[in-house]
Amino acid sequence: DGYARNTGKLGVCCSTTGPGATNMITGVASAYENNVPMLVITAQTAISTFGKGAIQDSSCTGINTVGLYQHCTRYNTLISHAAQFEHKLATAIMSAMGSPAGPAHISVPRDVMAKGSPNPAKYQLDKLLDRPALLDSDAVDQLYQELSNAQKPVFIIGDEACDAIGSILSLVVATGAELIVTPQGKGLVSPYHPQFKGVFGFAGHSAAREVLLDSSVDLVVAIGARFGEFSSNAWDTETLLNGKLVHVESTEANLTRTPMARLHVRGCIGTVFDRIIEKFGIDDAHYIRAVKAKNDDSEVGFERHFKFDDEKGYLSDATPIKPQRLMRDLPKLFPGHTRFLVDTGNSLAWGTHYLHPFDRRFSGKREQRGGLFSASVDFASMGWAIGSAIGTALACRTTPVVCITGDGSWLMSGQELTVAIEEKLSVVFVILNDSAYGMVKHGQTLTGAEPTASQLAKVDFCAVAKAMGAEAFIVNSPAELNALDIKSICKKVGPTLLDVRIDANEKPPIGLRTNVLQSG
Repeated sequence: DGYARNTGKLGVCCSTTGPGATNMITGVASAYENNVPMLVITAQTAISTFGKGAIQDSSCTGINTVGLYQHCTRYNTLISHAAQFEHKLATAIMSAMGSPAGPAHISVPRDVMAKGSPNPAKYQLDKLLDRPALLDSDAVDQLYQELSNAQKPVFIIGDEACDAIGSILSLVVATGAELIVTPQGKGLVSPYHPQFKGVFGFAGHSAAREVLLDSSVDLVVAIGARFGEFSSNAWDTETLLNGKLVHVESTEANLTRTPMARLHVRGCIGTVFDRIIEKFGIDDAHYIRAVKAKNDDSEVGFERHFKFDDEKGYLSDATPIKPQRLMRDLPKLFPGHTRFLVDTGNSLAWGTHYLHPFDRRFSGKREQRGGLFSASVDFASMGWAIGSAIGTALACRTTPVVCITGDGSWLMSGQELTVAIEEKLSVVFVILNDSAYGMVKHGQTLTGAEPTASQLAKVDFCAVAKAMGAEAFIVNSPAELNALDIKSICKKVGPTLLDVRIDANEKPPIGLRTNVLQSG
């Protein structure tokens, strides 16, 4: 997942038969919901043993692997004969890289794998995967007219706009439009962009919603956004899902969530905005703008144009360290090009609202695949960021990678630390340690529900990481965090773990989610 997001190439994962395949299914389902191209290969017992009770039988006569993967893959098949292998493999790769992208699964029995292909064929996959950048020219012309006529446009950016983000931001600067992002698209825009008003949706900022509530706004252009619960502000018809909306998409399925939009623009998003830039006569080179280089000792010159829910907590020097303050300090301590991955749970809420990676570029052409901030919002599987951080580090070996996760997620998937050790990957794992499933605990408190099943045992994750062979530190306060030699940690060959003992009483910004739960 992380590798595919950051390279644009096909991600590949393999498992043994039976339990190996069932263990992998959550990660595959997450990739499916997030349109991440992935080839999924599961082993299978020999065809000759089907129905005989072979150990870990996961054929149609056992725990049916192909049946299990049916609803979370774009293509899903058992290879029953060696002569099928090359054709079905090619089909799987094309399906995974298609539109919408996503996982494609092949189940390979042991006896089929042992045989060679009887008639090797020549496949021109490179040409088949190099799809033409198609678009709806009439819709693009209408979009140009809408933008030309708009008195006060707003752009809302989703993660699938990544390939076109330079052109989009150049257009934003040229037109003076206000700019907001979904939680998924947050890593594509500088938090210091003068036209940026924050995140709309789960754990978002009031300024973003206020922009859309402004009665003078006459056009809302949504780009590469899927608009599920978290990115649509729980299907907010007052601010977003109404007749002001224009939806630009390369994935047809995403348009099914915005039937009320006054215009749908289908096509390769990069090509759409290259055409719009051309129509406006904008030269991207004239719109390459950036703030001056990062000063690690000061925030002077880095002005936010939106407010946090708790500005006091964001600046607090209190011990134990507040999560808001932790999110403030991490981008200051790590290099400006660091990739941050935030896990499901309280980590997602704290990170979406308060963590703002330093992105100098305001506009102009650039390569920004994946963005500086990534999260698995739609399927929201705990532990996603842990494995995806390893994939990101494999894809971006010269780039610092920071995974922010909770203690509950780490207890589920923290053994992946050994993979980072074996692969010598410089990933920094930051654990928000509050001895609880924080999202559950605070969700119960905020909704008046009975407190149950949220507490975890107190665990010294620093000691566990050291026992595995990783470097690790305990952090209790802002002073201890800022005393760490981050430069050396980033240069280290192998992972580092920070066991951050956060203030467990701080309530995360999860009002959107609790309101949905209370409304039924």
